[in-house]
This record gives sequence, structure tokens and C-alpha cells, in this order.
Amino acid sequence: MVHQQTPFVEIDRVAWSRLAPTTPNPLTEREVARLRGLGDRLELREVAEVYLPISRLVSLYQESSRRLHDETAGFLGERVQPVPFVMGVAGSVAVGKSTTARLLQELLGRWEGSPRVDLVTTDGFLFPNAELERRGLMQRKGFPEAYDRRALLTAISQVKSGAEEVEVPVYSHLTYDIVPDERIVIRRPDILIVEGLNVLQPPASKAHMAVSDLFDFTVYVDARTAAIREWYVERFLALQQGAFQKPESYFHRFADLDEQAARAHAVGIWDAINGPNLAENIVPTRSRADLVLRKDADHTVRSVLLRKI
Repeated sequence: MVHQQTPFVEIDRVAWSRLAPTTPNPLTEREVARLRGLGDRLELREVAEVYLPISRLVSLYQESSRRLHDETAGFLGERVQPVPFVMGVAGSVAVGKSTTARLLQELLGRWEGSPRVDLVTTDGFLFPNAELERRGLMQRKGFPEAYDRRALLTAISQVKSGAEEVEVPVYSHLTYDIVPDERIVIRRPDILIVEGLNVLQPPASKAHMAVSDLFDFTVYVDARTAAIREWYVERFLALQQGAFQKPESYFHRFADLDEQAARAHAVGIWDAINGPNLAENIVPTRSRADLVLRKDADHTVRSVLLRKI
């Protein structure tokens, strides 16, 4: 029997949970509820068994990177301030990558030395709706071409280069658009997490650089497409009863749909936009990650794929 070679080792949930540090879970139920995204079923046990070991692994990578910096500076005879450790979190719409990113931000900041951890989402680098309309891309929102990739690369390059301050734009999920004249300022964090659909994409050509070239560690949140599709529909229905009810919501026009019509509309959006984007642009980047979280249909992580070193 021929075994397929793979750059990953797969560790099932039980074995992975044994890697959890003896340090007690630093989060409370209330904190987990605050970090949990709409539709996610994140519990304290999941945090302790899955995400706490991940945060420890990432902190080991960050500590190793810092040591390498010090040794390199010594070798060169220079005294240079370390640059931020940058990690990427990727995955489909509705798969739980935003929850994963927020959770890792919280956990990483609680390790020894209390490193400062900032989080940037690539939503802020979507072109404004007016520009997407001008380019005929409103039905391609979330696809790579809908982002100002040059601005994203410039911002993360500045952070990685040690810039004192880097401003990044802000996106509103309520208005479904960039917030004019609003910025988040990144001030030399110890760790920067960059979360988004397409952050693991390779460069367009050998002559170009991609934001993924700047990452020190990457996570891909994975699940079967059928499960993600259902999670997306469930989230749409929950939003219809919540945020869509606000008059300022971009999707307010869907607030009064009955459940059958709302479900049909959500399925239509998935089949026309999110599903094709997942298949064409997001799943192909999965093999580029350092760690892959594989989720079951109930949102719980069943196994972890870790890139071999």
C-alpha cells in the first residue's frame, strides 16, 4: 500500500488536548461569550483543549523568532529593536476564523511577559462600495480583486518593518462599507494577527510580493463545504432577526422576509458568491498554512494539522 506523502502531521482532538499546558484556562465563560462569533458554539472546554495549546505553540514560535533576532543582531554587531511577529488567520465566510483570531489575540496576550497583541481584519482593505460599483465588482465582494491589495501589503510591510505607527481603514458590517475618515492605529505590537479570507494567497508572480510572505505563522480554519454553507445560512437568518432590523443596515431591506424567503436568499448569495470564492480562491491556499483546524458539523474542532518542521 502506497501512503501519500504530506507536509502535515494530523493530531486528533484527544491527542491535541493532551498538549494543553498545565496553566489553567485564563478565560472565563463571560469572556468566551464576548469573543464568540454569531453562530459559533465555542465553549470553555474547547478553549482549553484546542485553542490554549495553539496559543502556546504560537508563543513558542514568537519566542524563537525573538531569540533569532537577538542572535542575528549580535552576529552583525548591531543593536536593532525586534520587529512584530505577524501571523495570519484564514478561512471561509462563516467558518469561525474571526472568532479564532479574537480568541488567539486574547490568549496570546496572557502568556509570560503579557505581549501586546493587535488584530487587523482585511475587511478594512475592501474597496469602498462606490469603487466596487464603478469597477463592476459588487457581486465579487470578498474575491481577491475586491481588495486594495497594494494598500494591505503596504500596511503590513510597514508593521513588519518596525514602523512606530501604521494606520489601517475600518469596515462596518452594519453598513457593509468602509467607514469614511476612521482608522485603527497599530503601534509596534509584539504580535500582529491579520485575519481574512484571502490572506494566504501566493504572489501574483515571482516578481511580486504577497502579504502572506510577511507572516511568521499561519492558521487556516477548515470544515466541509456543506457544513460551512449551512452555518452561513443560519447566520444570515440570525442577522435578519437582529442587525438587519436596524434602519442603517445595508441589509435592512431583507428584515421583513419570511423565513423561507430569507433562507432562499441566503442560499442564493452563497451559491453565487461565497461558495465559488471558497472553491476558487480560499481552499487552494489551505496547504500553505502552518496549522489547519478541522471542524465538524457542530463547529467543534475534531483534529489539527500541523506542518512538519
